[in-house]
Amino acid sequence: MKIQSLGHVVIKVRNQERAEAFYNGLLKLPIAARWPLKSMTFFTLGNHHDFAIAAVGDDAPSAPPNSPGLLHVAFRIGHLLDELREAKLYLEAAGVEVIARDHGVSKSIYCKDPDGNTVELYIDVSEVWKHQPEAVAQAAPLDL
Repeated sequence: MKIQSLGHVVIKVRNQERAEAFYNGLLKLPIAARWPLKSMTFFTLGNHHDFAIAAVGDDAPSAPPNSPGLLHVAFRIGHLLDELREAKLYLEAAGVEVIARDHGVSKSIYCKDPDGNTVELYIDVSEVWKHQPEAVAQAAPLDL
């Protein structure tokens, strides 16, 4: 067996409509389909679905910070620093708190969805990782 690529990521949210407003409304991820039986929404970035949400109920508790699970989901938004700056300003204008990080091979902004799931939006800026894989393991503050 050889894994060829990452197929999709599904995260749990409390409220499907509120999460759709964030991922489709704010982040503009196109909706591919909804599955009412499972309270799921599937988003596409060119495949049948690349990302999905599954609603678990408005009263679902938050996972403790030290519990196992998904740390964040990341979406590449382009290749230019101006694209990252625009995304930061756009999110902040919508009232979303954003932090920026320089990862060497990429530059990122991080925010939280309505359920506290961390979302990374990033640009690739270097291919040094192809020759130095350890280059991906760094983070420093980024002034945008």
